[in-house]
Amino acid sequence: MPEFEKAMTATLPRLSASTLAAAQAETQRPAYDRDRLGTGIVHLGLGAFVRAHQALYTEDLLATEPGDWGMVGVSLQRPDQRDRLMPQDGLYTTLQRDPSGLSARVVGCLRSVLVAPEDPSAVIDAMGSPDTRIVSLTVTEKGYCIDPATGRLQQQHPDIRHDLEHPDAPRTAVGFIVAALERRRAAGLAPFTVLCCDNLPSNGDVVATLVSDFAALRDDRLANWIETNAAFPSTMVDRIVPATTPDDLTEATRLTGLTDAAAVVHEPYRQWVIEDRFVGDARPRWERVGAEIVGDVAPYEHMKLRLLNGSHSALAYLGYLSGHETIADTVADPVLRTFVERLWREIVPVVPPPPGTDLASYTRALLERYSNPAIRHRTWQIAMDGSQKLPQRLLATIRERLTRELPLPGLALAVAGWMRYVGGVDEHGREIDVRDPLAARLRDTLDKAGGDPQARVRAVLGIEAIFGDDLARDPRFESALIAAYASLLARGARGAAADFNSHAGA
Repeated sequence: MPEFEKAMTATLPRLSASTLAAAQAETQRPAYDRDRLGTGIVHLGLGAFVRAHQALYTEDLLATEPGDWGMVGVSLQRPDQRDRLMPQDGLYTTLQRDPSGLSARVVGCLRSVLVAPEDPSAVIDAMGSPDTRIVSLTVTEKGYCIDPATGRLQQQHPDIRHDLEHPDAPRTAVGFIVAALERRRAAGLAPFTVLCCDNLPSNGDVVATLVSDFAALRDDRLANWIETNAAFPSTMVDRIVPATTPDDLTEATRLTGLTDAAAVVHEPYRQWVIEDRFVGDARPRWERVGAEIVGDVAPYEHMKLRLLNGSHSALAYLGYLSGHETIADTVADPVLRTFVERLWREIVPVVPPPPGTDLASYTRALLERYSNPAIRHRTWQIAMDGSQKLPQRLLATIRERLTRELPLPGLALAVAGWMRYVGGVDEHGREIDVRDPLAARLRDTLDKAGGDPQARVRAVLGIEAIFGDDLARDPRFESALIAAYASLLARGARGAAADFNSHAGA
């Protein structure tokens, strides 16, 4: 346990079922009997986002209509979350931050936490239980072992090879899903619904393909049963959830009067759009507490991936390189604020709006959210795993603009910002702590290319896992990227953005 957590837990009683009654009166608490709450959802990837998003929708619903929709959380890699949450009986505090103030709420729908590497059979047991009707996921793009160029399973990925050789002790989300579905099929049980909540386009279809690819490597009959009987609805999720800091934990203690090692922070805004496709229609009625249940999620996810996630990544790279710690700091810089407004002018023309949505109003609301000084969403955090995020967030928009013969200087500058960032050295010669599955390969590729911008760009474009086999051969994209990267090297991120702004016009 980190030192600041040890110090906190030594001062006041720790949040738990037995101490909850002692929480300060202003603290919102579970409005249902936790002892009577059954578990109908197993969630893979128990990070901050799901606890500040999906769990809160579920908590809101349980407060109005009790049901067996408690959650079992699964950590696929480390025991950290279990070690924080289980001494607290699964309870944790959410802190809603907005410019007008801060409010605290204790969430109770998380019933237990499992650590997959310690006991994979317990995870399969939980997923295979007749009570489990939904297995949801937030494992980030890299957690699916997906080939970003093809959208199919990386069959030679070491963890996939391990899961095929050790089906009773998988490591990956896909491996666990197939193992549990195989058990349910053998027991004569209906499959569960697989509910992906990660930022992947057509995420339900993507996960269905990965599961089918994996199952077919095991047993064609199992793959056919899954395809015929299981459900993989697509979703779109939206809420800014920055990493929790020691100051956030201190605030949680101040507001509740109890120490909490697992508090999470979120903005007021939230959105959850869910395709209405569940096994046996077995699901919580989340629409009664604000979720949108629709026939087609694609327009919503398309809008969010391109306009929110794409601009978020662009601001993360250029903001970090400009010396800004957070997104709020970045958009407080007038040069980068203007940059993102003009970047949206490139993106909006290739984004069909969802029904009843005005994209100009949507981007204005995004800028207001980004500007919230109470949300300290670090540029370094958003910049993680860029090799996995770029294909969906930026490169897909670039392909569409190229198809329409439209210029893309702002999008090229965003990609160039990523290239400069993954080079591992900032504008002042300081090392960047790059967190990315391809970090070593990217750094080596750039280093071997030397100092010439054209050589460096062409070397990185040759990484087919990121850029596919088309963008490297497109002279329009290559020339735009070389120009943007050369501008970054010569003028720095802020100077390059200012040049773009001046050419983009008012």
